[in-house]
Amino acid sequence: MRTLITNIKELIQVRETPIAKVSGTEMALLPKIENAYLLIEDNLIAEFGKMENLPEISVDKTIDATGKVVLPTWCDSHTHIVYAGNRVQEFVDRINGLSYEEIANRGGGILNSAKKLNETSEEEIYNQSKLRLEEVMQQGTGAVEIKSGYGLTVEGELKMLRVIKKLKENYPVAIKATFLGAHAFPTEFKENHSGYIDVIINEMLPKIAEENLADYIDAFLETGYFSIEETERIMEAGKKYGLTAKIHVNQFTAINGIEACVKHNALSVDHLEIVTDEDIEILKNSQTIPVALPSCSYFISIPYTPARKMLNAGLPLALASDFNPGTTPSGNMNFVIATACIKMKMTPEEVINAATINGAYAMGISETHGSITKGKRANLIITKPITSYYQLPYAFGTNLIDEVIIEGKVI
Repeated sequence: MRTLITNIKELIQVRETPIAKVSGTEMALLPKIENAYLLIEDNLIAEFGKMENLPEISVDKTIDATGKVVLPTWCDSHTHIVYAGNRVQEFVDRINGLSYEEIANRGGGILNSAKKLNETSEEEIYNQSKLRLEEVMQQGTGAVEIKSGYGLTVEGELKMLRVIKKLKENYPVAIKATFLGAHAFPTEFKENHSGYIDVIINEMLPKIAEENLADYIDAFLETGYFSIEETERIMEAGKKYGLTAKIHVNQFTAINGIEACVKHNALSVDHLEIVTDEDIEILKNSQTIPVALPSCSYFISIPYTPARKMLNAGLPLALASDFNPGTTPSGNMNFVIATACIKMKMTPEEVINAATINGAYAMGISETHGSITKGKRANLIITKPITSYYQLPYAFGTNLIDEVIIEGKVI
């Protein structure tokens, strides 16, 4: 199957030479071709260039993109979209003045989701989760990382990871699975942290490895959740099963967690609403990418990741949605990039780099996703007619997507 897209107003994120990620001042550069064409063969990008150089070729389908922008689909490297029910009541509780910590202490938060998940069948969880996945695909997401972490029991975590595996088998979107058993301490282990970590290491991990259910391992490294020492135990255990770390850290407090993550070669450190100068220096000399989750900051009114400070220091940055029932009940990456521009003072070029090539790096797929490069997967957003790609974050409440192509097919 050969599909030709013609008369593209702007073909953006064009990378003739493959790159893994962009950092610092490079993030302000977004290569593009005006008045372009792009050829898809089966599920891959085969060729692209200026319309004036379009050769005579036979194709099965032609898409006229006059006045439209074409770019890679979003790579959302941090989500929790497999869950049961919702936490609407907590939304109202926060409006009425309760803090995240107060809600958690009343049995809400992660433990609330865990209770619902363990009471819900695997089939029902799949049916709820596939609707969310279909929604984000229609909003332009072509690759997504999905975490467990709402089971907090052996069977609950396995149930979540099996649902993620089933989604991966049934949908064309690229999916990476992350084991997040260390999301919170179950009530029965509140005073016995080492006991629960023993369950994660000795019971959950061997079964997850046996069924090949995870690509990465995660923990909520935060005051009141998992300490540095506890998280290091989990990262070490993950390594034995070939699971690289992707860690929640610095959401509410900075407790030198980033240093521990870098020491253990974590692929990404996610949240970073609170970042110290020492954290930035440690990240400078690493392959670990920071991931910001601006719609979480928006929804629960916490500080935004200090993007400008980090980029000015030469760091890379990825953007992700954090789609989850409690603190970010949205996987709309178009809103994520707009919020990063509006609230974090990132430029349109920087946010598109952060949500495409850097997002791909943060989930280990930058060789196949995240840019317009020959041989990469044909995962593309075709916008409606717009004046320029600047309109994507500018018109933050408008759906500017006309078509989404994943694995070479319009969805």
